[in-house]
Amino acid sequence: MPTETRTVYEFGSFQLDPGRRQLVRSADGAAVAVTPKAFDALVLLVERAGELVTRQTLSKELWPSTVVEENNLTQAVAALRRILGDGHIATVPGRGYQFVAAVRRAQSEDEIAPRRDPPPAERGATAPAPLPSPPNSPRRMIPFAAIAAAMAVAGLVAGIALLQLGKPRSDRGDDPLRSAMFNRLTDFDGVEEHAAISRDGRFVAFLSDRDGAWDVWVGQIDSGDFRNVTGGAIAELRNPAVRTLGFTPDGLLVTLWTKTADPGGTGIVDGGWAIPTIGGPLKPYRPGIAELDWSADGRRIVYHTSDRGDPLFVTAAEDDTPRQIYSAPGTFHSHFPLWSRDADFVYFVRGEPPDAMDLWRISARGGEPEQLTFHDSRVSFPVWLDARTLLYLVTDPDGSGPWIHALDVENRASRRLNTAGVEYASLAASADGRRVVATAARSTGSLWRLALDDPNAEPAPLAARAPRGSSPRLDTERVVYRAPRAGASAEGIWQLRGGVEAELWSGADERVVAGPAVARDGRIAFTVQRQATRSLYVMEPDGRDSRIVSADLDVRGAPAWSPNGEWLAIGAMRDGEPRLFKIPLDGGAPVQLGADYALDPAWAPSGAFLVYSGADVGTNFPLAAVNADGTVHAMPSVVLSRGSRRMDFLGDDRELVILKGTLSYKEFWSLDLASGEQRRLADAGAGPIVSDFDVKRDGREIVFDRIRNASDVVLIELGAR
Repeated sequence: MPTETRTVYEFGSFQLDPGRRQLVRSADGAAVAVTPKAFDALVLLVERAGELVTRQTLSKELWPSTVVEENNLTQAVAALRRILGDGHIATVPGRGYQFVAAVRRAQSEDEIAPRRDPPPAERGATAPAPLPSPPNSPRRMIPFAAIAAAMAVAGLVAGIALLQLGKPRSDRGDDPLRSAMFNRLTDFDGVEEHAAISRDGRFVAFLSDRDGAWDVWVGQIDSGDFRNVTGGAIAELRNPAVRTLGFTPDGLLVTLWTKTADPGGTGIVDGGWAIPTIGGPLKPYRPGIAELDWSADGRRIVYHTSDRGDPLFVTAAEDDTPRQIYSAPGTFHSHFPLWSRDADFVYFVRGEPPDAMDLWRISARGGEPEQLTFHDSRVSFPVWLDARTLLYLVTDPDGSGPWIHALDVENRASRRLNTAGVEYASLAASADGRRVVATAARSTGSLWRLALDDPNAEPAPLAARAPRGSSPRLDTERVVYRAPRAGASAEGIWQLRGGVEAELWSGADERVVAGPAVARDGRIAFTVQRQATRSLYVMEPDGRDSRIVSADLDVRGAPAWSPNGEWLAIGAMRDGEPRLFKIPLDGGAPVQLGADYALDPAWAPSGAFLVYSGADVGTNFPLAAVNADGTVHAMPSVVLSRGSRRMDFLGDDRELVILKGTLSYKEFWSLDLASGEQRRLADAGAGPIVSDFDVKRDGREIVFDRIRNASDVVLIELGAR
C-alpha cells in the first residue's frame, strides 16, 4: 500500500501539518490548540515565509464572504504570537505581516517524524517559566490575575537589568537598528501615542482614543492584548511636546501627567497621577510636576514644572526638598528630562516648541548647560540604548519625519537610522536597551467648510472628495491652502477653484511652514523654510513673480495682510524672541510694533489694530493687541491652550473667532473684543483635530482643516549587540 505523502512545515520547535490541521511541538510531539482562523492564518504565512502578506490578502482568505473588523485579524495574529513566541511573525507597519523564522518543508514520513529537542539541562540552559496566555475577552484583554503574580518578580528582573546599565555596547559605527526586528503591537481603529515601556521590558503603556476619549492602555508585551485603565477619568491627556507616560522603576505603577483646571479656570496646573499596572484606582502622584525621570538606581528623580522656563529640579525619590538646577532663558522651554546612566548629568530638549528644539545636557549639580545637537528642528523623546548611545526623534529641514537618530554622547556624532521610511512620534526603551517601543505615525489633512448662518449646518468637504491639505484661506472664487505634491513631503501652495486643484508654488529644497495669507486683490503671502532660514514670500494670484519681501528678518509663524494690501504683518526674531513687525510692500524698512513676544497676527478689517498670540507658559498662551502705529491697544484678558494660534475676525472689528478647547479637541468660539464675552460659535464635530481655519469676509462661513493622525505601537527588538 503506498505511503501517504503530505507536506509538513518545520520551524523553530514546531511542526505544522496543514492536511491534518495540526500544530505539533517537536520536543514532545504534543499537539497545540489553535483556533481555526488563527490556524488558517498561520498556514498562509508559513507557505509564504519570507514574503509580505498584506492584511487585505489575509482578511480575504480567512473571511472570503464576510466583512469583518480588522481587529479580528489582529487577534488571530496575537494568538499565534502567544503560542509561537518571539521571532516568528513580524509586522510591517501599515501593510501586513511576514513569517520571518526559517522554514523547512518536508514531504516523506521519515522527514516529518517528530524531532525531539534535548531537555534544557542537556542544552546548558534553564528553561524559562512560560508566560500565562490571556483569555481573549473584548473588554478585559489582559490576564491581570496572572500578571499580578508575574509582577512579584518584576522588581528582581529590573534590578538585574540595572546591573547592565554601565556596560558599553560594541560596534559604535553600526546602525543599532540594522538587525532589529520590528513588530506592531497594536492595530486599533483609533490612534496610539506616547508609548512607554517598563524597565524590565515586559509591560507597555500608551494613550489611545479607541474608546472615544483619550485614555491610558496597559498590557503585557508578549500577550498582545491591552486594557483601558483610565476609562475616561482624565479629561485631557494628550500633549505632543512632552513625555506623558512612564513606569516607576519597579514597574508596579504607570505614571501620567496632565493639565487640570485651577479654580480661576486658566488651566495651567500640573497634575501628576499614577495607576497600578495591573489595574486599580487612579490616585494623585507627585502633583505640581510636568515630566519626571528616575535615575538608574531608582534613588533620585529629575522633573520640571510648567512655570516660565520649565525649571528643572532634582531630588531624592523620598525627599520633598527639591533643588533647582536650571531654568531656560527667555521664552525657551525645557522638555524630556533624562538622567545619564551614571546620574552625573541630566539630558533634556531645549528651544522654542515645537519646531526649534535641540538636545542639551547639564550637570546634576547645576551650572551651565551644554548644547549637544544643532538641528533647530522638532527634537523629542530621547532614550538610552547604553551609557553612550542616545536615541531620539527629529524632523528633517524639509519637514519630513520625525526620524530616529542616534547620538554618540562621547564624540557628539549624530546620525539618522534606517527605518525604511517609517516616521515615528514617540520612543521609550527598557533598562537594558534591548527593547524599544515606538509609535509609527501617519498624518493627513483634509479641507472642510461649515456655514455659520445656518444653526443646523453640518461640516462638509470643500469638494466631492475632501482635498488633501491644511491651513485653508478663502479668496473670492477659490480656496488657497498648503499641501505636498504627490510623492513629496515638503508642502507648497495650492488652490482649489471650481473643484479643480492646482499647485501654485513649490520649492526644490524648501517648504511652506505656516498658513498663507491672501490679500483682497488675490496676492498670496507665505512663510518658507530652507534649512534653518525662514523667509516671507509674496507672489501674484496665479503663482507668478514669487519673491522674498522680509529683507534681513528671520520670520516666524503665519503672516497677515493689511486691508489696503500695502503692508504685511508677521513675527520675526529680535533679541532672541519673536516680535511683531509690519513690512511695507514698496520696499521700505520693516517697522517693529511693540516689544512683546508675538506670533501669528490677525489684522482687523478696519486696519486700525492687530491681535496676536503671546509666549507659551506650560501649554497655554495669551492673546494681546497693538495699534497699527505701534501704540498699545486694550483688549480683554484671554488665555488659550496650545494646538493652534490661528484667529480671524468675524466680519468687522468687534468679534474675533478663536479655537477653544483642549489639545486634542477644539471648537470655534467668538470673542467680543469690547466686553470680553465669549460664545460658542460652531462645532466642527467629533473626529480629527482642527488646527487652522479662515472666516469668509462677510462672516457667514468658515473653512478649516482636519488633521487625522494614525499611529500604532511598534516593538523594536534589538537583542544583544
